[in-house]
Amino acid sequence: MKIKVLSLMFLLLGFTSCLKNQADSVQVLDVAKYEQKITQPDVQLVDVRTPEEFSEGHIENAVNIDFMADDFDAKVASLDKEKPVMVYCKSGGRSAKASARLKELGFKNITDLEGGISNWNSQNKPTVK
Repeated sequence: MKIKVLSLMFLLLGFTSCLKNQADSVQVLDVAKYEQKITQPDVQLVDVRTPEEFSEGHIENAVNIDFMADDFDAKVASLDKEKPVMVYCKSGGRSAKASARLKELGFKNITDLEGGISNWNSQNKPTVK
């Protein structure tokens, strides 16, 4: 009987820890789902590329906070940690690192664009200069 109870406890503990990890993880969305989500209220859209890359074309309403810049942490401090933050870069590498950093800084709801703006552009989605 003790073994059954212990097994059940470990099973429940494992299940709840998996749920917590899912809730705490960064969501990576394909272009279609990302495009839908950026229209939701209170979304903070952040392009983490360099200012030069940003000026070549970005998703409308995005703010540019260069992940590679020394002041990244200071600039993201102006964002609301309780509101959704959606990030993207050129192909997904920098935005994955930026998402991890945002998580470390206490942001709760982080979404990354799978394949970055390169993927966005390959699907002929609109950008602005």
